[in-house]
Amino acid sequence: MKNILVTGGAGFIGSHTVVELFNSGYRPIIVDNLSNSEESALKGIEKITKKKPAFYKLDFANIDKLEKIVKDENIDGVIHFAAFKAVGESTEQPLKYYGNNVAGFINLLKLISNQGIPIVFSSSCTVYGEPDSLPVNESAPIKPAESPYGSTKQMDEIILRDTTKSSSLKAISLRYFNPVGAHPSSNIGELPLGKPNNLFPIITQAVAGVGQSLTVFGNDYDTPDGSCVRDYIHVVDLAKAHIKALEHMDKQAAGFYDVFNIGTGSGSTVLEVIDTFEKTTGEKVPYSLGPRRAGDVVATYADCHKANRELNWKAEKNLSDACRDAWNWQQSLADRSI
Repeated sequence: MKNILVTGGAGFIGSHTVVELFNSGYRPIIVDNLSNSEESALKGIEKITKKKPAFYKLDFANIDKLEKIVKDENIDGVIHFAAFKAVGESTEQPLKYYGNNVAGFINLLKLISNQGIPIVFSSSCTVYGEPDSLPVNESAPIKPAESPYGSTKQMDEIILRDTTKSSSLKAISLRYFNPVGAHPSSNIGELPLGKPNNLFPIITQAVAGVGQSLTVFGNDYDTPDGSCVRDYIHVVDLAKAHIKALEHMDKQAAGFYDVFNIGTGSGSTVLEVIDTFEKTTGEKVPYSLGPRRAGDVVATYADCHKANRELNWKAEKNLSDACRDAWNWQQSLADRSI
């Protein structure tokens, strides 16, 4: 059984990936300082898998303690999620983002790069900016980032590529599109601390009456209904891609590096998401139309053929699945607070 270190493993994507690691016969070891997650996710993982994950409440940037964990737990691989990810906050506090997302990442690579420990890196479609053509594939040009957050993902990919060229490190960057939904069991899901930034928790909180109504930023874009287009990938499908990435690296020689888009291969407008949510759940979404928001990409969705072909991975769930699971998760949160 392989021991996989999961930094940020109590977070939204991290917790779902820990479940899939257990399901695939791995032993996940979570390192998370809980700055953007809650310990309740660990209980949710245990309810789903009937297994208690090893957990260290620790900032992954504490390299001395992390080195001890890597040694004591005999780590065979790393999946790295522990990054700050709020675009708006990154423009207000760029040094916070460069310090954690870049400097912290460099220290992690120093620790594992010559130990033969492969790494799966949590990257983002933000590296593409506004694509020249759709769907966007992995050979699309990397444009100047719209935010310090986006810059950190671009920098980390470059650092990872260059490190694999000069060491025995094997690495894969997964460029996520828009992760949504929740585990079908409703035991884990997206749990934003404070005001949510992502579309789905804004919708579910608004419908549940625990958040503000949704503002659709712009209805005059060159899209089917004027609202922005995104590729919404169910978080369970996304989690499974990390397992496929680990398996793929097992077959590669030292110094291997590659990037893969992880999405559904099709885009949906914000208004289409609202319509699908209403049809799937029977609930009315309170929303209003607002002006365009600075920095928003008009449309982006993934060409996933490379991941389909080389990782033997494909999205299996659809937007309706994501809407249903996200709403069930929101309702489970309300039930727990009663």
